[in-house]
Amino acid sequence: MVDPVLRRADEIEYESVDAADGLSKGVLIDDDHGAPNFAIRRFVLEPGAEVPKHTNDVEHEQYVLEGEYTVGINDEVHAVEAGDSLLIPAGTVHWYRNESDGRGTFICAVPNGDDEIDLLE
Repeated sequence: MVDPVLRRADEIEYESVDAADGLSKGVLIDDDHGAPNFAIRRFVLEPGAEVPKHTNDVEHEQYVLEGEYTVGINDEVHAVEAGDSLLIPAGTVHWYRNESDGRGTFICAVPNGDDEIDLLE
C-alpha cells in the first residue's frame, strides 16, 4: 500500500544539470517519496541554454509549462511552447536550445530508476 504524498513548491530543491549550462532540475515526486513506478521532475532551461545531443536509457514524457524553446528529436527540429507535450522514446537522440529571452520550463516523467544521460557530442 502506498501512502498519498503532497509536496509544496517551496519544498522542491533545484540543482544544476552537469550536461548543460543553464539547465536545472527539481525532483517533484519519485521513489524517494513513495512513488512506486514513475518520477516527475521540473526542468528550467534558462535563456541561451543549450543541452547537447544525448540519449537516455528510459522514455521521457514531457509537458511544456512556460516559454518557447527548440527541441531536436532524431533528425527533426521542433519549436515548442507552453501547452505542448512530447514523447521521447528510450534511446532516441535529442537536444534542447533556448534562444528566447525568457526561460523555458517543462515537466518530465520517467520510470523510476537510473536516468543517466549519454552525451553524443
